[in-house]
Amino acid sequence: MNQMQREIDASELAKHDLSDWSARVYGQQPFAGAGKTNTGFLVPLERKLAKFILPRMPRWLETYHLTLLTPVWSIGIAFFGYLAASNLHWLWMTNVMIVLHYFTDHFDGKLGKYRNTGLRKWGFYMDHLFDYGFLCSILIGYSFLIPQKSIFSMLLVLCVMSAFMFHTFLMLAATDEFKVSFSRFGPTELRIALLVINALLVKFGTRGLNGALPWVAFGGVITLSILAYIAQRKLWQIDMQAKAEAEESVRE
Repeated sequence: MNQMQREIDASELAKHDLSDWSARVYGQQPFAGAGKTNTGFLVPLERKLAKFILPRMPRWLETYHLTLLTPVWSIGIAFFGYLAASNLHWLWMTNVMIVLHYFTDHFDGKLGKYRNTGLRKWGFYMDHLFDYGFLCSILIGYSFLIPQKSIFSMLLVLCVMSAFMFHTFLMLAATDEFKVSFSRFGPTELRIALLVINALLVKFGTRGLNGALPWVAFGGVITLSILAYIAQRKLWQIDMQAKAEAEESVRE
């Protein structure tokens, strides 16, 4: 789409609620990536938390400040993972980084929408780019805790986790639906699982981690296969419905 096609004349602009940034800028083509669908178990509680926190955010703190803090937490996770190789109690600091990432990652987009900052596409790109870096930092941190022979299993886990993100973005492109949870398991539930795993590692050591990695990768492949099967059926139905509607319109 060229620049001329993106421009909106005054008559089209008047049809939209000017409080909606995407309508002001893109007319009848709002940015699908700006709206997430999250069916995680803790979503109702998070919504109540957001209603309480967002009006109380300091005015000097902007959405992009929160987004740009993710690399700080990611570097911290990798660093504390390195230190945990000699003392597992450093994993408590890894948990602190995960909790801090939750607050900045969860509220950056919500703060932008609440204040109508307008950085929807920038926020979408930077937020998810940094989220991938955050995922890598988790696995890098764990890589310091496992023997060399288990590195391949860790790489398999990274590939599988990356494939889940890839699946999400493919479905966004194909359906304009941005779903960031799988059943009742979303980003918050994943962070809680990581907090529990780190606590177990501190208490019981890393021996179980070595044996669990292949099973984590295997379970991820099975889950991803199920998601891919469901997705392709849905897209097939969408395509066939669109084809039928097109043929019907031609006959009319």
